[in-house]
Amino acid sequence: MATKRALSRMLGVLVAAVLPLLPAAPAEAAVSAVKISDTQLDARALYFVSYDGLVNNDSFQQSGIFGYAGYQYAAWYTADRSAVLARRAGAAGAWQTVVLPHKLTVDDSHNVISMGVSPEDGRLHVAMDTHGNQVYYVQSVAGLLSAPASHAWTSSAFGAVQRTLNGVDLGAITYPQFVVTPERKLQLGYRTGASGNGTNELAEYSAGSWRKLGKWSSATGSWTSGNGVTSTTRNMYLHGITYGPGGRLHAAFTWREGGSGVLCNSGGLANHDTGYVYSDDRGRTWRNNAGTAVATTGGTPVAVSSPGTVVDPLGVDHALMNQESQAVDSAGQPHVVISYVPGRFTQCVTNYSAQRKQYGRTFFLSRAVDGTWTKREVPVAPESTQRTKLVFDRGDNAYLVMPYGRIVAATKTSGWTDWKTVYSPDLQAFGEVDVDDSRLATDGVLSVMYQQVSTGTTPSPIRVADFRLG
Repeated sequence: MATKRALSRMLGVLVAAVLPLLPAAPAEAAVSAVKISDTQLDARALYFVSYDGLVNNDSFQQSGIFGYAGYQYAAWYTADRSAVLARRAGAAGAWQTVVLPHKLTVDDSHNVISMGVSPEDGRLHVAMDTHGNQVYYVQSVAGLLSAPASHAWTSSAFGAVQRTLNGVDLGAITYPQFVVTPERKLQLGYRTGASGNGTNELAEYSAGSWRKLGKWSSATGSWTSGNGVTSTTRNMYLHGITYGPGGRLHAAFTWREGGSGVLCNSGGLANHDTGYVYSDDRGRTWRNNAGTAVATTGGTPVAVSSPGTVVDPLGVDHALMNQESQAVDSAGQPHVVISYVPGRFTQCVTNYSAQRKQYGRTFFLSRAVDGTWTKREVPVAPESTQRTKLVFDRGDNAYLVMPYGRIVAATKTSGWTDWKTVYSPDLQAFGEVDVDDSRLATDGVLSVMYQQVSTGTTPSPIRVADFRLG
């Protein structure tokens, strides 16, 4: 017995001596979202529901809220339909508002307010109130955003409302989206034509002037559904248009066919496939996933038949959502969020709204450096017809801001497989929300702009909740 005790003591000494020499186990990566503030923009924001959404909070705004040079900016329509812009200094500053001389012309949730900044001259650009009509456009004085402390936030800082971009006529457009190139030029993406029969185009602002670059997606060509019906018109719906590290412009998308004949049932939604193209020359030439040039802006556009552009095939009968979300990680790789009704529930959606709410599921698509794509189902159902927003924190952990403000996250170290809910909403949000990913990149805080649920056309508060991400 004594010998056993002696051996045990010797073994303990040996283990104690060896343990300090062994490498420490890696700390388990963690994701979290803690609400640190919640401020009110407007107690009586305009409220009406159309296309299952609100005009003040649609994911395709890009951007309805964003940060620049130490200030944060937000836009919405107030109860009397006036377009309002607001800014605050830092995270704790009080919101200052200015009312633009424009009122929303129609009860259409597509007619959002989108904002962008031209770093060359520090102007704020605003495109609004457009869904198949000429844009309402306003630009600020030079330096308003690059030197905000030197300029009063008043209506005199903005020019007159125009129906062109300083004389450049875009025609009837939808979904204006601003993006800044690595050379600090401002670009505007937009759709001409209609749902099921439209094209994506680009314009560019440089040296104080706008010019059209042209069309880069096609509405024509033949596509045959599983039921044998052939469609000859469509439009490309973007999940985003995003510059990543190294200056590559990423665009993930889905196609919508022009007629309901391609569907198994007219109650469905004629969206199909997730596609991806990119551009290394600021949107002039478009390449497929393998790097082959397939289109040029102003020349031969990306078409439904363009080879190598589909990265996740899916038929039209699963209520696939359009314009959901995409983001680019620090390695320059794109990731996309999509949602639809999986085949395990039904192979034929007959009631788009009801079945998406009941059976809709969210999926996370990731592109690796070698160009391969991986698809993962997120084990938290959206329980909504509305869209989810994707952002990455500074460690490339992925956060999904789902309808109603629920936040679900996964770590990069897990390969984005360990999804969990990190914030259960108490916001009373209507559904879809808008996010400021620029502030997340600078100080690790995610700002979520949301409008609280109401009934009919009764105005409701629009607010900004700030979350510290772990």
